[in-house]
Amino acid sequence: MIIILLIIILTAVLFIADFSQKKISWGVTFSQQYAKDELGLDWKKTYSAILDDLKIDHIRLSAYWNHNEPFPKEYNFADLDWQINEASQRKVKIILAVGQKLPRWPECHYPKWTISLDDNQKGEALLQFINVVVSRYKDQENITAWQVENEPFLELFGECPPLDKNLLNREIELVKKLSDKPIMITDSGELSTWIPAAKTKTNILGTTLYRVVYNKTFGYFRWPLPASYYYIKSQIIKFFFKKERVIVAELQAESWHKENKNLSQMTLAEYFQSMSLNQFKSNIKYAQKAGFDEIYFWGAEWWYFMKENKNYPGYWDEAKKLWNR
Repeated sequence: MIIILLIIILTAVLFIADFSQKKISWGVTFSQQYAKDELGLDWKKTYSAILDDLKIDHIRLSAYWNHNEPFPKEYNFADLDWQINEASQRKVKIILAVGQKLPRWPECHYPKWTISLDDNQKGEALLQFINVVVSRYKDQENITAWQVENEPFLELFGECPPLDKNLLNREIELVKKLSDKPIMITDSGELSTWIPAAKTKTNILGTTLYRVVYNKTFGYFRWPLPASYYYIKSQIIKFFFKKERVIVAELQAESWHKENKNLSQMTLAEYFQSMSLNQFKSNIKYAQKAGFDEIYFWGAEWWYFMKENKNYPGYWDEAKKLWNR
């Protein structure tokens, strides 16, 4: 009876515990491909609004392989150059993600020309691309860290081949050789222990943080985890695996896709099932309680879409408060 009572008390404490940091650096992830191809937005206008209206000071960008090397050894960095330069002019700090699996669906962003390559050839081509990207941007002062791959150990999601751990380690070693800036690896906050990712020779571990998700089997599902779960997990990882930092690389701040619809095709009622404005505010408070001092939102492009295309500026205006204090 006493043991049961202690378990109940401990559980209650964990659910109400607040590990909020005094100062939190808020950022966003931005995807040109997502803004343009899925939401149908003018991606430059969207990006400029994020910089100048939200006035963010941290951003995570991606060097998409299919976009930046559309043909073998023929590179097109004009769009990424523009994004980095615009952020640099405003002194916005950047995490630049490199690799084959990067933020946004379909997760793995291969150039079409790699389809005919075998695994070894594709791996060598990927390493060559990463070499080009890091060498090109390593002297950009506002790039503060590199991200190598995106949730590489989460193989339940995305149109990707099985993880090649040897290739992943070679990618990390290559980036480390080319630049002395910190390297981040990311992992699922809800579907992983973080241990495989933590074992890699990286400096920072970035986690996802999702509260309401959807799948065909269960419908909408709310994760029952207390905020302290992430705090305790991060402290264990930092202690045993000597990570410099554990941050939130992806805080859910947009609606979850419903079945085969993309977000531009859903109704307000469908949006609100997983991301009402109250849920949006709740996710922010939850992430604060989890004790992280650096948090990147997932969904800034969608906030702009909702404001401009759906006449619903609530998310945009609420997020804006964080950078305009």
